[in-house]
Amino acid sequence: MRDFIHFYLNGKPVTLSGSAVFQTLSDFLRYERGATGTKVVCAEGDCGACTVLLGKVEAGALAYRAVNSCIQSLYQLDCTHVITVEGVKLNGTLCAVQEAMTANHAAQCGYCTPGFVVSMCGLFDAQTSVTEQDIKDALTGNLCRCTGYEPIIKSGLAVETDRVVKFSQMYPQAEMLESFRKLADQPIYIQAGNQTFGSPTETAGAIKFKAGHEKTVVVQGATDVGVWCNKRNFVPPAVLSLSKIEELKDLTIAGDVVRVGARVTLSELEAFIKDVVPEFYAILNIFGAPQIKNAGTLAGNIANGSPIADTLPFLFVMEAELELAGGQGSRRVGIREFYKGYKTFDLAADEIIVRVHIPLPQPGETLKLYKVSKRKDLDISTFTAAIRLTVEQGMVGNVRIAYGGVGPVVLRLPRTEAFLSGKTHTLETYEAAGLLAREEITPISDVRGSSEFRFQLAENILQKFFYETC
Repeated sequence: MRDFIHFYLNGKPVTLSGSAVFQTLSDFLRYERGATGTKVVCAEGDCGACTVLLGKVEAGALAYRAVNSCIQSLYQLDCTHVITVEGVKLNGTLCAVQEAMTANHAAQCGYCTPGFVVSMCGLFDAQTSVTEQDIKDALTGNLCRCTGYEPIIKSGLAVETDRVVKFSQMYPQAEMLESFRKLADQPIYIQAGNQTFGSPTETAGAIKFKAGHEKTVVVQGATDVGVWCNKRNFVPPAVLSLSKIEELKDLTIAGDVVRVGARVTLSELEAFIKDVVPEFYAILNIFGAPQIKNAGTLAGNIANGSPIADTLPFLFVMEAELELAGGQGSRRVGIREFYKGYKTFDLAADEIIVRVHIPLPQPGETLKLYKVSKRKDLDISTFTAAIRLTVEQGMVGNVRIAYGGVGPVVLRLPRTEAFLSGKTHTLETYEAAGLLAREEITPISDVRGSSEFRFQLAENILQKFFYETC
């Protein structure tokens, strides 16, 4: 066991211990290293001005993905390589992306520009050919208040791809990979003041750490925890990272069930599920910014317990199961039974979510998922819904309906389900079901919408489902 973290920053080794590991990456860059190209605007992972590239070992090499440094803590960076906007230059000269941005006048105030440059560099490092849609997708998590995006997208299309130098050439990986190899099997335990950090290499070690530390916060991407720390002055007394537990990285299909390990990122799940469950892929596609999905996990979205979590209605209607591991062994609990109330779970003090088991839709079933938000991309939901049913010879068969944003937890609608089952697949049926659905929910008014708006959505979404499937 060691009491330090080790990573590389723009090709240079960095070793930290003690209280230093609990600061955010953006603060470390700006205040400790003077790397002020990384900007901080929202400090909650929403604007992308602080974007950096995080290189992690995959299949024996470093693969780089964009993340928000404002909500990444340094303790998450062990055995990684961080590249900032200062590090994308080649031998002190502008890289191909920076030159294209300059030539096409893609900056005005310039505050967001480093984030756009880094995200675009990550795109061109990963792909040899890039379309306009690729550029738009890669920049979804980068907001600009000046240019209207047109010159930025134009810059992306103008990048001379034959002049793009891959990061593996700019930063030879042999030294980094060797140093990571030597440290990979060593658990980390750091105590500084009233905070403790643990990063075990086995699930048993994670269970032991959680059992021995009250109010442990389990992190992988920490996209929610980072916001709590920045916006609510939250100071977790104990932080447990799962990032070194290889067995939690599994993402497989066994029979008609998808198994998703607790370390699988939302980006990895999105790519994996695209042709397996296209409807769920469409929701993941607008779940949030690439920077968020490259860090956040399905297990984290579940454990956060938000009633507007985008993945939950799908998991509810598919009757997914959570695999929990603790001192008494492993057990499975249905996703619906896991939630006992708002932010209250069927989870013992020493238990962690290790996997999510998701049954696949069966032949003949219709599945529709809905997200209502003020913006299509990069926005928190006002209302979510999942509807799964069969229709045979014009009659509705088995029905499962789940709504989010209409109560303290995501809700299944048993009365509405029972009403629809056996009825004719007609508009009148779904209009009547919508009126019944209103009686099964208890929405509140907040900044994203009034309770009456949510009541109306609960009714209208069933009519929308009919029109899309009639």
